[in-house]
Amino acid sequence: MIKSVFKRPYIYFFILIFIVYLTLDIIISQFYVTIRYIPKYLNTINWFELGLSIFLTLVIAFLVSLTLLLSYLKYKQRQNVKKGLTVAALGTTGGFAAGVCTACVAGIFPFIFSLFGISFSWLSLPFKGLEFQIFVIILLIISLYLLNKSDHIKIR
Repeated sequence: MIKSVFKRPYIYFFILIFIVYLTLDIIISQFYVTIRYIPKYLNTINWFELGLSIFLTLVIAFLVSLTLLLSYLKYKQRQNVKKGLTVAALGTTGGFAAGVCTACVAGIFPFIFSLFGISFSWLSLPFKGLEFQIFVIILLIISLYLLNKSDHIKIR
């Protein structure tokens, strides 16, 4: 069933969703600001954590694109997609909340907590927010499983 997403014309929509999601994630997390300061702080950057965070963001974008397109195809076939869409929405929102580099930006959750006087940063977590990105990936995989559980889609 997932193979049908990578056939024409759906592959073009997949690429479009992937690019739009990454663009929104970069804008929301203000990663474009962080990039400007990388040359200035070359010696202090933990390249492994930054690379892993960027890799996990790409995986999340891939899974969001796959989930959204698969949900659309299921909906088009008049299949029930409520469970899968609910988990996918949580995963997508969580991906936006984590941002591109969880150690570099504050993100949405720390901002919301700050409204209530609670100081929070992804850096306060043991793995500096990478565990949150992995949690989002697990949510998106669960949503793919729930979407894939029902009957297969037949694409012409």
